Amino acid sequence: MKTLLFFESAERSIPKITAWHLADLGEYLGKQKLYERQSPQKLRALKEHAIIESAVSSNRIEGVNIDPARVKEVVFGKAHLRDRDEEEVRGYRKALELIHMKSGSLDVSGETICELHRLARGGIGDAGKYKSRDSDIIERYPDGRVRIRFKTVTANETPRYMKLLITASHDCIKERWTHPLIAMAAFNLDFLCVHPFRDGNGRVSRLLMLLQSYHLGYEVGRYISLERIIEENKQRYYETLEESSKGWHEGKHDPWPYLNFVLSVLKTAYKEFEDRAGSIRSPRGSKTEMVHNAVLAVDRDFTVADIEKKCPAVSRDMIRTVLKSMQKDDLVECIGRGPGALWKKKGNTSKRG
Repeated sequence: MKTLLFFESAERSIPKITAWHLADLGEYLGKQKLYERQSPQKLRALKEHAIIESAVSSNRIEGVNIDPARVKEVVFGKAHLRDRDEEEVRGYRKALELIHMKSGSLDVSGETICELHRLARGGIGDAGKYKSRDSDIIERYPDGRVRIRFKTVTANETPRYMKLLITASHDCIKERWTHPLIAMAAFNLDFLCVHPFRDGNGRVSRLLMLLQSYHLGYEVGRYISLERIIEENKQRYYETLEESSKGWHEGKHDPWPYLNFVLSVLKTAYKEFEDRAGSIRSPRGSKTEMVHNAVLAVDRDFTVADIEKKCPAVSRDMIRTVLKSMQKDDLVECIGRGPGALWKKKGNTSKRG
């Protein structure tokens, strides 16, 4: 709540880049409604992709990984889960499902936050319960050294801080201390600084970002995975979080690096949404489009596995099929043989494969 109270105490000026983000997001919001009215059939495929990407990426940020070949089965299937990582990925999908189906009636409360944590952690151990022991954010180096990146709120103080944070969030929106999107990002920063759970705080923070953006009418997360965009910018995510958390306990921190990062994630999602919703020809063509876009986005030689990470909703066989099609169009070439063979972009890759 240190960041939210930052806006209650005095009228704060908004950095120019923040104002630009807000203006752009306002324009995208209008386009979102247009696409939802005109292309409902085309958006169904994007929704499925977004759920899969979100469940995989949000967990992968925290080091939870599953076999790419089992992604769709784990996320949507009913098959027996092999390990703890698969349980957490499926649990995250259940949390997403709760938000997608009940966002209108799902208030940001202590109960909701704990329920999202319980689901995302697979309902095991201390899932759904605030931490019982202090747990600072520690960075470990390859040579064995460790450093405390941030001292979080103590376990004893966590319930009180969470109540204050939730109250401040509601008051900020109701009394219009600042723009609602800034309030959403500020809540996210404060939540991560409180660090209320022993584990899973990052995942719950991303679920809450999704829920709160829905409350404000910004529903791009239904179609484009915010979690995947954060994963693709993971270094910047951690850099801005560390930068904005310095001095948080004293209320002397600079929240803008992280707040602007959150707004930029939403804006990036809307740019992608506009591109995909405008170009998808049919649900079947959407997977081809996804692989094609992933290939265009790489800035180096790549493997099938690299594209598979960027397109968890697409099977390995489908990726190979699209790459072969692009190869025929002289857009890419294969270097070497076997599963680990490298692929290289060539020629005019702006053309459709």
